Amino acid sequence: MTVRVRFAPSPTGYPHIGNIRTVVFNWLFARQQGGKLILRIEDTDRERYVKDAIRVIEESLEWLGIDWDEGPTVGGPYGPYIQSKRLHIYKEKAEALVSMGHAYRCNCSPERLDRVREIQRAAGQNPMYDGLCRAKAPGEVSPDEPHVIRLKVPHEGTTTFHDELRGDITFENALIDDQVLLKSDGYPTYHLAVVVDDHMMGITHVMRGDDWIPSTPKRILLYQAFGWTPPIYVHVPLILGPDGKKLGKRHGATAVDEFRRQGYLPEALFNFLALVGWSPGEGEERELFSREELIERFDIGHINRSPAVFSYDKLNWMNATYIRQLSHGELLDRLIPFWADAGLIPSPAPHELLPTLRLLVPLVQERLKTLRDVIDLTDFVFQKVPTPPVEALIGKKMTAEQSLDAIRETQKLLSSLLQFNPEAMEPEMRALAERLGLKAGQLFTIIRNAVTGKQVSPPLFGSIQAVGRETTLRRLEVAEEVLAAHLEAGAGTAA
Repeated sequence: MTVRVRFAPSPTGYPHIGNIRTVVFNWLFARQQGGKLILRIEDTDRERYVKDAIRVIEESLEWLGIDWDEGPTVGGPYGPYIQSKRLHIYKEKAEALVSMGHAYRCNCSPERLDRVREIQRAAGQNPMYDGLCRAKAPGEVSPDEPHVIRLKVPHEGTTTFHDELRGDITFENALIDDQVLLKSDGYPTYHLAVVVDDHMMGITHVMRGDDWIPSTPKRILLYQAFGWTPPIYVHVPLILGPDGKKLGKRHGATAVDEFRRQGYLPEALFNFLALVGWSPGEGEERELFSREELIERFDIGHINRSPAVFSYDKLNWMNATYIRQLSHGELLDRLIPFWADAGLIPSPAPHELLPTLRLLVPLVQERLKTLRDVIDLTDFVFQKVPTPPVEALIGKKMTAEQSLDAIRETQKLLSSLLQFNPEAMEPEMRALAERLGLKAGQLFTIIRNAVTGKQVSPPLFGSIQAVGRETTLRRLEVAEEVLAAHLEAGAGTAA
């Protein structure tokens, strides 16, 4: 048997990270088994259809490195792979069920259905269709009048299906509604379309979130009505936030595109998602795996049955680790779009700016948790810094006079250096601090605040080199003027 799995998103929004985690499982299983992943767009919910959702879905998969073997953009033998282009198929199958006595036409008005549900709720019952049209004789509801087609669910007995993770799961038929299969506008409901498509496209395994378990008996009844063999079901646990509740926007980013814009590497996010609710097996303690290693180790039996917690701390650690493993050239290529999006550099980056950008990469690489962090770490290189407040320019346990003298001496030193790089600067600056009777940290803090406008920055001398001699000296002049004005105002007291 050739394994065939599918990702069948509805374009009613952008892909949620929980759905994408399930895609990761499906993709790994298909690749591990030498099978195929099918992308199918389930766009029958026209009221909630989002115009650019299909594009975002495909771009999100491509960004994560998840390819599909059949689908809207690549074709395949079982197309079309967009449900709105398969309406004639669903109508034909629904009519076949009516002919076989497994379904019936229903012309109940929405108003009547609402009244029935209200009465049932008031009586403490589950709101379900009361079967009025089920009892009508064949032909009493004309196929030419507005109507829906409903599945005729058995009133007695049970429906059982097997789940690869949980074993046999049984439901009482009396609790299963006569679900609508085909709506009056000719569009199928999800339940009919997914069963028809999974069968016709040869899907062998349906791997999805366990919140779909309650709806599965409806699918099984449809398979039985058609006389088809259902696929193998694998219901994976939901993803929870750190607070134990279902992962949502209150926990942070949830859409894949948000993670991309926040600066997560696709290979880090993929690695992370593969380990949310799945483990490679006993004795394997490491958490960083190549895509090939994950494919080799993936086993459905190692999927946890308990809900998995999405840890942003763990994701940040993993992302930072992946960033540190990049070469300087690779990291530069990935950082440039973030500098550009923040308006710090033009897009595309001018050739003459590349030397400065190359200087910054090794300075920030160990400090980045996400690529976006580079904006706050390096913005002082590309734009004006605010005039520092007096208190930022007076060193610890120093007077304003001592601090002013330190800034002036630093200006002289930096303007006289033949080489303007960390190797030339640092020993001279340390010697200057000693001559001034200061600790190196006292002097460096003043200069950092004056040149970068930050109390915390990448390594000081690399930052100064990136800022450049001319801009550095100009910022030191501003700091000198601030302190001089402060002293002229008669406030030269110890800080």
